[in-house]
Amino acid sequence: MPFGKLFLVATPIGNLSDISERAVKTLREVAFIACEDTRRTRILLQHQGISREMVSLPAFDEAFRAKAIVDRILAGQDCALVTDAGTPGISDPGEKLVAEALARDIQVLPIPGPSAFVLALSAQTDLTQIKDLNTKLENAKIVQGDTYNALAASDAAIICSGTATVEAALLDVPMIVVYKVSKLTAMLAKPLIRTKFFGMVNLIAEREVAPELIQETFTAEKIAWEIETLLEPGRAAQARADLAEVRRRLGPPGAVERAAEAILALLPKAAKGSGNDS
Repeated sequence: MPFGKLFLVATPIGNLSDISERAVKTLREVAFIACEDTRRTRILLQHQGISREMVSLPAFDEAFRAKAIVDRILAGQDCALVTDAGTPGISDPGEKLVAEALARDIQVLPIPGPSAFVLALSAQTDLTQIKDLNTKLENAKIVQGDTYNALAASDAAIICSGTATVEAALLDVPMIVVYKVSKLTAMLAKPLIRTKFFGMVNLIAEREVAPELIQETFTAEKIAWEIETLLEPGRAAQARADLAEVRRRLGPPGAVERAAEAILALLPKAAKGSGNDS
């Protein structure tokens, strides 16, 4: 008997109707559905008029329960993996089940959902400054004054270099770091810069744990490519493992403040390296 398949089905983050037709079709046709929380998934299935067996796959017991699910797939049953919201294996349970399935030569098929772009702004941001931008981003949602929760709910983030990258690391959110200044400012600052990285998470890790797009490399095409790559389950899992190392180095609460102090400590070294001791 041929093996069944494991489908990674992306579910809505907000409105229950924000789900692809392909995802709905997959949920209707599989033999059973593995859920992060069967209570949350039941609401989605009822909304879509779907009746399927559900099995629980909570994060705290994923390793143990994944084996039973894989055994059913090996017996020829197709399974859909869903989480409470978003894509399985990115910021939710699923990594261990996928790894177990791949180890047993089971075909794993991602079923993507609609993408949601959130523009998270600080409370001090003047909204009139982004009025024109907002008209061009028809599917974007603007969140102001609640950037922490917006970041926590994200599968990945595009972050301007700064302490926000440390917050993303603490929240276990894979990211890319971007930064761009005027050509004149860049020219004046270049002699003073003696660090290999710009992003605080990379400086803390002393290696690149988050891709950096700085100055000329900061383009729409490269951002799109990096984010698409970062959303792949395998790449996202590696990014989260790297961020775990950052958190380990940061230690107990107060990490953001200690990280800022560590970066400030680098400035005298950078100035000394440039020969500007005055």
